[in-house]
Amino acid sequence: MQPSYALFFDIDGTLVSFESHQIPPSTILALTQAKANGHKVFIATGRPPIIITNLGAIEHLIDGYVTTNGALCFVGDEVVSCKHIPADEARLVVEDSIEKNYGVIVIGEKDVAVLDPKGDVDMIFRQHLAVENLNLAKPVEYVLQQRIMQITPFFDKDYEQKLMQRLPGCTSGRWHPAFTDITAMGADKGEGVLAMAAHLGFDPKYTMAFGDGGNDTSMIRTAGIGVAMGNAIDDLKKEADFVTTSVDEDGILNALRHYGLI
Repeated sequence: MQPSYALFFDIDGTLVSFESHQIPPSTILALTQAKANGHKVFIATGRPPIIITNLGAIEHLIDGYVTTNGALCFVGDEVVSCKHIPADEARLVVEDSIEKNYGVIVIGEKDVAVLDPKGDVDMIFRQHLAVENLNLAKPVEYVLQQRIMQITPFFDKDYEQKLMQRLPGCTSGRWHPAFTDITAMGADKGEGVLAMAAHLGFDPKYTMAFGDGGNDTSMIRTAGIGVAMGNAIDDLKKEADFVTTSVDEDGILNALRHYGLI
């Protein structure tokens, strides 16, 4: 008899197509069948809750959320895990972004701030990723008074390495060439999977994680089975137990069928 699995899904490029900005019908079918077969469905995303606006087609199937790359995990109204960036390091990144004139998104416990001097945040998040709700952003000084879950600065890998040397309490997970997601040390998607397993009492070896970007590496390594999408970066494919087809080519459906979960 097939054991019940806890399935963890990244959003952008895994559940949701970069091309259509929708969840493919085959994925909706696959998750519906997986739930009917007794498996649990979890989201594991770099997005904070305020901009998770593209899951309406499967929202009724979701058992819990690992958000902001593992910094904030919750089931319903219950917080499972919350890890915030040291306040001085959060301020350091904001001040550096102002000095160096690059865009940054600051994710507080309740609110979001956006600094976008060159229009990069708007172009990539609104046009390429179809992100909604950034118009609800608050002033950065107001948000910095809250615990900071994540900071998303828009710069390249080379500068990322330099800045991270000044942030000993933080880690970085890049899933897009234009920006990276900075969270507190120990806050990543893999830790989110383990926190959810401990909270809900399931064995981590009966977990399956799906992703496509660099910030999915920790959960692909942590999960009992790690699945890389066909459109995933090469480094993630090397870490995965199985490489399925792309998000637009029934990737999730094919992987769940491959492992006999549906």
